[in-house]
Amino acid sequence: MKWSRQARAACAAVILGAAVPVASVAAQTFPAKPIQLVIPFQPGDTDNMLRPFVDRMQEFLGQPVVLNYKPGAGGGIGAGSVAASPPDGYTLVGSSPGSLVVVPLANKEVKYRFDDFAPVAALAEGGLMLVVPASSPWKTARDLVEASRRKPGDVTFTSSGALGITHLLAEAFAREAGVKWTHIPFQGSGPAITALLGGHVQMASTAIAPAQAHLQAGTLRALAVFGDQRLKAYPDVPTLRELGYRIGSPTLYGIAAPKGTPPEVVDRLYQAARQASEKYAGKIGETLTTFGAQAHVLGPREYAEYLKGQHALFAEAVKGLE
Repeated sequence: MKWSRQARAACAAVILGAAVPVASVAAQTFPAKPIQLVIPFQPGDTDNMLRPFVDRMQEFLGQPVVLNYKPGAGGGIGAGSVAASPPDGYTLVGSSPGSLVVVPLANKEVKYRFDDFAPVAALAEGGLMLVVPASSPWKTARDLVEASRRKPGDVTFTSSGALGITHLLAEAFAREAGVKWTHIPFQGSGPAITALLGGHVQMASTAIAPAQAHLQAGTLRALAVFGDQRLKAYPDVPTLRELGYRIGSPTLYGIAAPKGTPPEVVDRLYQAARQASEKYAGKIGETLTTFGAQAHVLGPREYAEYLKGQHALFAEAVKGLE
């Protein structure tokens, strides 16, 4: 039996019309089970930034958000596993510029890119700093730059690892300032700070959390922060932008889903994070301050633009080291 063109068109319309409500209903009923948030690092950094939010998202989702730690390859193992997961909103990654942007730029064996994710929300800003021992003659970032110009290559600095975000930001600053430093990397921020305190290096580019206790005790001194505004926890520490340098970008921690996750699901997750951040703003702020961080909430579109900008920044930084 031959079908007329009109009959075939009508049949196709019925099929397509039936498919739309199925996807819509799936999004409307999301989430129907617990959500897994993969933390691509060891406990103590990314999870500290996100837990104050995600622990409270259950109230608005009706399902728990369970943290699953998958460290390795600078965040590449955990982030890669999420990029390869079904785009249904049930497997997310605790995201940062390090894991989503820097790792695939610096490690050619990593198979994902920053745009293989659907950004859900930025939640917290964790500062990165240049710090020196309290005994250092450098009181400001300008002192550091002037000393570096007098003896190119003599100034040593450390970071949490070669081609990591703290390393690349320091190199980008040095390049803009027209100076050269010698990088001595360590595997992790803890060993880097220990080496700094032991006098094995002169300066460190570091996240605040590993240096926090020493900053508060007065054994370390912060010269500048890399963000575009001063941190509430350290209001007396200037940004590099204030000192006249272009380098300076907030380090935002957030949540991302696999690329292709339905927009309705992404929005559902974002709204839960936003509601949690608004209802519990005081408690979240208090917790983040203990890590030298602060709330910085962005929606999916704004967070995507931020990650795009980070990609441009660090692509140039990596290229400068090749």
